[in-house]
Amino acid sequence: MKHKVIILMIVLLVVSLSSAYAGNDRRIGTAGAQELRIPVGSRGTAMGGSVIADVSGVEAIYWNPAGLAYTTGTEAMFSHQPYLVDIDVNFAGAATTIEDFGTIAAAVKVVSIGDMEETTDDEPDGTGRIYSPTMSVLSLSYSRILTNRVVFGITGKVVYENIFDVTATGTAFDIGFIYNPDWRGLKIGMVIKNYGPEMRFSGRGFETTVDSRQASPKGASFDLPSSFNLGISYDFINQGQNLATVSGNFVSNNYSLDLWQGGAEYVYDDKYALRAGYNYSTQDSWLYGLSLGAGVKLDFQGTTIGIDYSWTETEDVFDANQYITLKVQF
Repeated sequence: MKHKVIILMIVLLVVSLSSAYAGNDRRIGTAGAQELRIPVGSRGTAMGGSVIADVSGVEAIYWNPAGLAYTTGTEAMFSHQPYLVDIDVNFAGAATTIEDFGTIAAAVKVVSIGDMEETTDDEPDGTGRIYSPTMSVLSLSYSRILTNRVVFGITGKVVYENIFDVTATGTAFDIGFIYNPDWRGLKIGMVIKNYGPEMRFSGRGFETTVDSRQASPKGASFDLPSSFNLGISYDFINQGQNLATVSGNFVSNNYSLDLWQGGAEYVYDDKYALRAGYNYSTQDSWLYGLSLGAGVKLDFQGTTIGIDYSWTETEDVFDANQYITLKVQF
């Protein structure tokens, strides 16, 4: 009976998404809260984002919260990324497994735009006032092993944007599953990401004077960049100290064209890793392509420290994205 309920939930989930996530080029640029789309973690980005079916630990908070169920003990993760045009993205999170309950995790991602000078219609060259826009995402996750083959996870997020004298606050949810048929390392993953109500900016920054009268227009509401992600991974080498995995994702967005992601990882002795991936979309001016990365794990008296790096190709207009991630497991 338990298996039937799980299968029914998955089927209903897929059916409900068939119309909600029909991406098309007319909707490109219509969603807000784009900080939700900025990935975290060097392993996932090095593999082109193709880790929906094969992710664990704190990094799973972003990619697929179901993967948190594979966390052993307690893990903390810190990630820094110099993003496009001098934007900084910082992430910190922790996850712990509680016996007979599941795994809980919390994380915060902060996107710092940097200092900008205020300009107005009357002073287009600048007023001399400096402001620093920031976007923050606070996450709380729960994951549990439902059966010996199915794990489930959910993440609730609070999104906060502060741009000078206006702010916007919203909520979003990720819901994911991973199915492991226990056959040669094959895994299948599925996740809905960034599902939630519309957001709207408000604040005294909208206040203006029209014909000597004070006016406070309302900001237009905007959608979140939600998506449906389906992934698969396969261990084509798992012998002794050698483990090699290939993976792929299909991403159906509600704000743009579909996205295909592929990746590969080679791990030696569960300590040293080499990774590569690729992102493909038919969308005009698509930024991303090849990605590469590496990682190492070091053991210190029961504590495991992992250091990972990834490099992601972008268009010539921008410098390549680079991620540095530190993990501590105990």
